[in-house]
Amino acid sequence: LTEGNYTAITQHCWDYFVYLMRNVLTSELCEWKVISRPYSELQNCLEGWAERLNYSYPNALAEQYIFQSHHIYFHNCTLEHPVYFDPPEDVLLAMIIAPICLIPFLVTLVIWRSKDGKAQA
Repeated sequence: LTEGNYTAITQHCWDYFVYLMRNVLTSELCEWKVISRPYSELQNCLEGWAERLNYSYPNALAEQYIFQSHHIYFHNCTLEHPVYFDPPEDVLLAMIIAPICLIPFLVTLVIWRSKDGKAQA
């Protein structure tokens, strides 16, 4: 019974989202300040009703509507600022080990140069 109720209610959440998105121009679909209200309304509706009906959240049905919103409205949006990922482990290891290995060499160089300076004085 709860799942049936939630299914019907999520359809109303989706319909309201579609209604709100009718006012958004195509050129504004990737502007967060414009789409944040409809998107948040959809998410809050799906989550709020799941909570009221003691239905787990996130759930497959809610995720389906979120994915559907991205597929229909936001599929052409690209990130202005690229997302950075950690480098591969071997590169990361090299970046960590290289400075550590340089420290003894630099210390030796400083000591050697300071001894050389004393010998000339």
